[in-house]
Amino acid sequence: MRVSGQGRSFLFLQGPHGPFFYRLGKMLCAAGADVHRVGFNRGDQAFWPDRASYIPFRDKVELWPAKLDALIAELGITDIVLYGDTRPVHAAAVTAAHTRGLTLHVFEEGYLRPYWVTYERGGSNGNSRLMRLSLEDMRAALARSPSDQPDAPTSWGDMRQHIFWGAFYHWFVFIGARAYPGYRPHRALTVWQEAKLHLRRLVLQPFHRWERMLRTTLIRHSGHPLHLVLLQLEHDASFRTHSPFQSMTEFLALVMEGFAAGAPQHHHLVFKAHPLEDGRVPLRAEIRRLAQLHGVEARVHYIPGGKLGTLLNLARSAVTVNSTAGQQVLWRGLPLRTFGAAVYAKPEFVSDQPLPAFFAAPTRPDLRAYRDFRRYLLETSQVPGGFYSARGRRELLRQVTDMMLSPDDPYDALRLGNAAHRQQLHPVA
Repeated sequence: MRVSGQGRSFLFLQGPHGPFFYRLGKMLCAAGADVHRVGFNRGDQAFWPDRASYIPFRDKVELWPAKLDALIAELGITDIVLYGDTRPVHAAAVTAAHTRGLTLHVFEEGYLRPYWVTYERGGSNGNSRLMRLSLEDMRAALARSPSDQPDAPTSWGDMRQHIFWGAFYHWFVFIGARAYPGYRPHRALTVWQEAKLHLRRLVLQPFHRWERMLRTTLIRHSGHPLHLVLLQLEHDASFRTHSPFQSMTEFLALVMEGFAAGAPQHHHLVFKAHPLEDGRVPLRAEIRRLAQLHGVEARVHYIPGGKLGTLLNLARSAVTVNSTAGQQVLWRGLPLRTFGAAVYAKPEFVSDQPLPAFFAAPTRPDLRAYRDFRRYLLETSQVPGGFYSARGRRELLRQVTDMMLSPDDPYDALRLGNAAHRQQLHPVA
């Protein structure tokens, strides 16, 4: 069957910072589909240059569900496209899609980031179909696929572009606030506060880089057995919506108490901040306070962001709420303890031990089971590419457009034997 957009009408909502959604919309138009974009602030508008297909929403968010219903009817919408499914404006779209039988295309950062992005239908993270699939279901579907697991490229990442597009986006939101009087950020901070944090992070990047290098070197040369804590952004949707904690402080306190109670006295604990941590939560001060409270301040360290690989090479185990970085832990065969809903939190390879017992003697994952799970992701929802770099967008568009136009979602396509050949990643020249 020929892949075509004829008879399809796509409505784009908020996307990742930068031009990816616009490029994707143009590709769908080239396939014969109708495409429109709703923008909720000046940042959304800045990254969608085609005024003919752009629809500004300037009212209060309470009026959005009624406006969405009207747009669906007026434009004959068959498909809704969004990035993340828990923002208030997106939650309304999820409800509308499910109620009306529309196809809901959800993009997210890769479950196997940074070399892949996530494309699913219906929901992502804690709302993903992966949460309901067992390892046996995945192995049965994989029996139809002869492919081997592709390797990640030796050099490919777009964190700098991610930070750049984020700062650019919030600058447009700030200077164009009067044009969208009803807009309210889906996070607690104001637009100006968000913009200042992004700019501050850009300015301090060189200092953080030197601090990371120094602290990592000291930890590497200490010779102590290490346990790693993978921190997340407190305002991130996975933490807010799919975890049992109201704040990152609650998680820090639980981990520190478990480490003090269970870890051997010569073991050390390393807290690694998220690469996009911007200081809105005083993590460093809170970690210092809790370490002093439990009498382990000499054994606790904080690393401000940076790459994870070096620290994982030194670690005995890792703890996180539900960070996607947990998959890098499992790929190395290291014990992992999680606390929130995560697509990879399967009983075959994630520990459920109480923290004191985990720090004392962590159970190792079933590495064979995890590699089956990883292969299933790479055959279904993980698409080579990225949102933020030009190279990453090109890689992504080559494959994901056809996946969106397919009648089957990625998981059904593999189960039914209809999955297209998966493009392999190529090393960066």
